[in-house]
Amino acid sequence: MSVTFASYSPDGSLNTLNVTCPLASVTSEKLQVSPVSRFVSVASTVASLLLEMQRYQPRLQIGGNIYKEIFHLPSMKMQENVFDIKYEPLAGAYLPNLLRIFAQNKFLFSPRYFPKVAYSFLISSIMYPFCISEKVKYDRKIENTEIKQPPIFLVGHWRSGTTYLHNLFSQDKSMGYFTTFHSTVAGAFITGERFFKPLVEASIPEKRPMDDVPMSADLPQEEEYAMGCLTPYAYYNGWCFPRNMKFYNKFVCMEGMPGEVIEEWKRTYLYLLKKGTFYWKGRRLVLKNPANTGRIKILLDMFPEAKFVHIFRNPYEVYFSMMKFLRIVLPRYTYQRPDEEKIEENMMELYVKMYRKFLKEKEEIPDGNFSEVRYENLIKRPIQELKRVYKELGLKTFEQYNGAFRKYVEKYGHIKTSKYQMDEETKSKIYKKWAFAFDAFGYEP
Repeated sequence: MSVTFASYSPDGSLNTLNVTCPLASVTSEKLQVSPVSRFVSVASTVASLLLEMQRYQPRLQIGGNIYKEIFHLPSMKMQENVFDIKYEPLAGAYLPNLLRIFAQNKFLFSPRYFPKVAYSFLISSIMYPFCISEKVKYDRKIENTEIKQPPIFLVGHWRSGTTYLHNLFSQDKSMGYFTTFHSTVAGAFITGERFFKPLVEASIPEKRPMDDVPMSADLPQEEEYAMGCLTPYAYYNGWCFPRNMKFYNKFVCMEGMPGEVIEEWKRTYLYLLKKGTFYWKGRRLVLKNPANTGRIKILLDMFPEAKFVHIFRNPYEVYFSMMKFLRIVLPRYTYQRPDEEKIEENMMELYVKMYRKFLKEKEEIPDGNFSEVRYENLIKRPIQELKRVYKELGLKTFEQYNGAFRKYVEKYGHIKTSKYQMDEETKSKIYKKWAFAFDAFGYEP
């Protein structure tokens, strides 16, 4: 049958794409077909997609010299291997959503990244029958799942210690969380675990390339990646399509978005959290997602009794760590050559918008549901800081898992932060744009 995929586009229009998709109307009876028939159906879907792409795409972007210094700092050069396809976050996305995202970007990708595009569509097409099977088998149970224990949202800007805090919380076995596998294979992590977890494990490095933090399919991960697999309206889609990064950054604060876009985001996010709750058999979810720093009011509308932990870091350190993060990770995600002069600008602009919104909206969080952590204090005395957070949030399980927290700190708590040289021009630029944050978080200029 012919299916129409629609998505809100950077130019403000509703972008639609018609594709003949044999699996789109599959039912539980039709799932009782042979693997060969499934493969034929998937293959015909992909063939239809490729033919449609040929008609739809007016032009392809042309790549340039990847080693140009894009960050205006001598040491900040992008590190890229165009054949490094395994780290692509949209490989495994729900196939109709992958179509929507590409249609949203008018199928514009740089020819140099064709291996990534092909790999993404191949993996998503292979996973599509499992996604359909999982929907048929579990969607009713997921929709009926009640989130009885309000989630704990760990927020704060990227490169501010959210991962370390999340990993600490995950030692508390009364809580559930999204793993790297869950976030990568959001549409099929229940039925596809046996088949796809080894693939995910093989596709990620043992350590994160920007800071040597351990990685594994079973370790905690931010669910923003899972949202990117399920909806076009997710922050990291801008890392895959950096020419529209400013557009995707809007889905952090959700300001100026059409009502139907916000409603789709909320509907998708609620479904994802119900699915996580179902998977963890009712445990309270602890969710690390820096993008949620700009969504406090939306999250309170959805979960009025949710608890929030905000971690913050010296803005100078955030700036340099983010630049390193972008330099190393962006080339692994992208399908397009970045607009090199806009990367730094977009990052600094989002910091301002997100934190101004956060500082305003955090006042709406009820007493007893909010705690703040200074990054430097967490690194120096993680157990004491975590105990304080548990107390301030009224969580009763700290002593029960104190031993697990200490074991984690002993094994992974020796964090080495990078050292950066900062000239006066760069220092002045950072302070000029982020002065309000220095004041709000108590750092010297």
